[in-house]
Amino acid sequence: MSIAKRDLYSIGLGERDRLNKELGGGIPPGSIVLIEGEYGAGKSAMSQRFSYGLCEEGTMVTLLSTELTVGSFLEQMNSLDYDMVDHMLDEDILFLHAAIGDSKNTFTMDEDDEEDRRELLRRLMEAEVMWDSDVVIIDTFDAILRNDPKFEALVRQNEERQAALEIISFFRDIISEGKVVILTVDPTTLDEEAIGPFRSIADVFLELEMVEVGNETRRQINVLRFAGMGEQVGDTIGFSVRSGTGIVIESRSVA
Repeated sequence: MSIAKRDLYSIGLGERDRLNKELGGGIPPGSIVLIEGEYGAGKSAMSQRFSYGLCEEGTMVTLLSTELTVGSFLEQMNSLDYDMVDHMLDEDILFLHAAIGDSKNTFTMDEDDEEDRRELLRRLMEAEVMWDSDVVIIDTFDAILRNDPKFEALVRQNEERQAALEIISFFRDIISEGKVVILTVDPTTLDEEAIGPFRSIADVFLELEMVEVGNETRRQINVLRFAGMGEQVGDTIGFSVRSGTGIVIESRSVA
């Protein structure tokens, strides 16, 4: 059933691209959003587009990146013509860098090298400041899972499904306050037992896919689930990522 547009978290930029309209007017509050795609499909660009558009609409955002530092994040956003400097200065967005495998992990400001590598999921959940925002984006979530020693141990014991359910319970507590949690995942890095529970409980499930058409590679969003949509959301949305422009919605068919 549709909900009122005013109840949605608009991702904005209506005069620039049609993404917000294509997604029914925004993201329903109290949602877990799963954005799934293989390497190069556009997961990071999409999460960056979401974060910028949300900030432009006055929504408080946390973006945790396992790949970008704050400097490279600002450079990447500038290359897409998503100017985040003022939003960062105004504290509309909290950007955190989870340096997986490096000596420091910014999301908890802990400088103990060994502790930085222990129980990433537990420490992520205990980092209260990152969950204060209206929308929390984790890009990429599979990197957190794969580098958490406790989760790895459960995988070896074939108990990764139980571990996933415990994480999901935490996310459900967060979204019960009307917040949104957005997770990007590369499905080729996790087995079905680990990723299956997140697919099952996602309120919004978007699959980013690259399609070969002749000599051209096109990208598309496959909308696999969209609970609580504002207006009707199509099954497939063609898009491209252009330097100096950002996300562009393509009207041509990619089928």
